[in-house]
Parts: sequence; C-alpha cells; structure tokens
Amino acid sequence: MVDATKAFSGFSVRDVPEAKAFYTDVLGLPVREDHGMLTIDLGGGHGVLVYPKGPTHEPAGFTVLNFPVPDVDAAVDELAAKGVTFLHYEGMTDDKGVNRRGGPLIAWFTDPSGNVLSVIAGD
Repeated sequence: MVDATKAFSGFSVRDVPEAKAFYTDVLGLPVREDHGMLTIDLGGGHGVLVYPKGPTHEPAGFTVLNFPVPDVDAAVDELAAKGVTFLHYEGMTDDKGVNRRGGPLIAWFTDPSGNVLSVIAGD
C-alpha cells in the first residue's frame, strides 16, 4: 500500500544545470544530482524532485515551493541583491512585490524555468 512517510513532490525544469545553479548559488539550498535529476534537500529527510522536461517544459500556474522565512522584507532584499526579480500582482503586492493585504506576508518569484516560488512569513 501507499507509504506516506516516503512521499515526495516534484516539478519540472527546462534545464537541469541552470536549475542547479539557481537553487544552490542563488537560494543557497543543498541540492543533490543523480541520473540527470535534482533533489532539493528540505531537511528532515524530505526533498523535492526536480526533473528535466527540456523545451516542452511549461511552468505550473501556481506556487510550487514556499520557503518560510522569519523576515520577508529582509529575504526579498537579499534575493533581489542576487538578481531575483519579484512578481507584482496589481492591487495585491507593493512596490517590493510583497503581499501585505491579509494573511502572512508573502512575495513570489520564479526560477529560471518560470516555476513560481515564494518566501512567506514563518519560522
């Protein structure tokens, strides 16, 4: 039967080396590469599979990965200094790209393949 303790999620990218550089060099995450795929280590034995889809890749129309941070504004500033561009949604986000209109503070950005990620207020 299904063993939920071993479950994991995944998403595709256009280019694995480009994704690996972004997730390691820009976001500073531990990433393993095996058989042409990546695993982003989220700690506690959990990881997210990142697999190649090449030119047929289409980014998801939703956030695929959220990173809780203690200070969203500081995280936005740090990532922006590394070249990350934050998404702006009319009537929802401020000039920095942070949603301050209810719920936890959150700011969205994309990886080089267009997958939407976020930094969100949390522990």
